[in-house]
Amino acid sequence: MAKQVPLSDAEKKALIRLEENPRKIKRGGMIQRVNDTVTELFVLREGRVMSFVILPDGSRQILRVYFPGDFIGSASTIYSKAPESLVALSDVVVCPFDKQALRRLLEESPRVAALLFLLSNAERVAMTDRLAALGRTSAKARVAAFLLDMFDRLRVTDDSIVDSFDLKLTQEEIGDSIGLTSVHVNRMIRQMEQEGLISRSNGRIILNDVARLEEVGHYTNRMKDMDLDWLPVS
Repeated sequence: MAKQVPLSDAEKKALIRLEENPRKIKRGGMIQRVNDTVTELFVLREGRVMSFVILPDGSRQILRVYFPGDFIGSASTIYSKAPESLVALSDVVVCPFDKQALRRLLEESPRVAALLFLLSNAERVAMTDRLAALGRTSAKARVAAFLLDMFDRLRVTDDSIVDSFDLKLTQEEIGDSIGLTSVHVNRMIRQMEQEGLISRSNGRIILNDVARLEEVGHYTNRMKDMDLDWLPVS
């Protein structure tokens, strides 16, 4: 989104200030537990993080997978207790900042704060898409839409991604995101390979036919066609 909205030097510095205290966390490290008192929000600099909740039956529902450049914790801005848990899916570098830093950003750089607001709303719409898919689409459609969502979000900050990306998720983690067992996820991925929709190579997913995948997954790319004309001029 920042690529579509050129930032002034002062706005870039305001964002850099949010990343002044990087913290390394090993894969599997818990960053935040549900119902903990919220003391920090985060910018993810390196690696991948997931947010999740444990359902009454003991199963895990992954709410969101975060990639480098993502703002983590928008749901915590309005609560004193964390509504979700955060765990590192890989070795990560997160940059924590407190709510007072967010308040300063609102006061001093309202356009940057507006961009964070837009990002949190894009996240909400994408989650709404996934929620609708859980009840109304096939297992194959869910897997296709999940892979496309990862692909499009990773491309926002990585220009080197053209038609493939590192999955870096287990089939269980994919399943916990879209309400399927790991066995079912594996079956759907193999079926899409057999149909020529995707290929796999050394942990990478190659999208052979994006248009067909979008049709199969009933997928809408929420990272494009955004209306940013209303943002204030810097």
